[in-house]
Amino acid sequence: MQREQIRLTGARETLLITLQAKAAESAMPDSLLRDRFAADALQRIDQGSRHLEVGHDMTIGIALRAYTLDRWTEAFLQGCPEATVVHLGCGLDSRIFRIDPGPGVRWFELDFPDVISLRQQIYPDRADCAMIACSILEHSWIAKLPADRPAMIVAEGVLPYLKEHQVAQVLRRIARHFPSGEIAFDAYSSFAIRLLRFNPAIRATGACLHWALDDPTEMERQIPGLKLIEDRSDWDVGQVARMSPPAQIALQLFSTILTPYRMGRLVRYGF
Repeated sequence: MQREQIRLTGARETLLITLQAKAAESAMPDSLLRDRFAADALQRIDQGSRHLEVGHDMTIGIALRAYTLDRWTEAFLQGCPEATVVHLGCGLDSRIFRIDPGPGVRWFELDFPDVISLRQQIYPDRADCAMIACSILEHSWIAKLPADRPAMIVAEGVLPYLKEHQVAQVLRRIARHFPSGEIAFDAYSSFAIRLLRFNPAIRATGACLHWALDDPTEMERQIPGLKLIEDRSDWDVGQVARMSPPAQIALQLFSTILTPYRMGRLVRYGF
């Protein structure tokens, strides 16, 4: 099997964190995500001597994040089977294969040109799925998306690497472009952003996290038409039980005594 060489740095290289985590979690007997595509993709990549240290607890957390975003996307498509899905900062995530949407769905994968090029070498072509090779900070990509249907926008492990004004600009463009839809993404508190700068895997890539979300309703004030549907910051009890004892204790503290310092959340907005 030919292995594709990968020479990504910074925020681009963080795609390996999520890919390694999804592959590792999916190999566990009690896997939640069951993403066989992640393991296949990882085997096809030649990272040279690079291997990011993604710990067990982070692996469980990333799998739960992906699983939740998958379920939200599926729920949206059940209500709107001919929608448009836009996967921002898709990396090498296999969401489209995990969900396997029906033929009426138009799906767009968007990421940097070198990431899209790698993705095209790793994954097979799929009908009704188009690749857009550019940064989400560029203005041109939004015009490539048909605006005649409701849209589901998913961003996983992407927005925290942007600046606050950049996140607002991206979300405003999306809300203005489509007639209606939902936007789902992960976010961290200010406290979590400071802690994650010491995470070994993230530090190894040289990536910097910037944007924090302490109050999800703040986005409603910043983005006209955006309405918070769901804010999920509590961890599933079953998934917490799969983590190490120190992680379980920490999560218990953050969910009870240290609630202002909760680490992360998954949010879903309608527009």
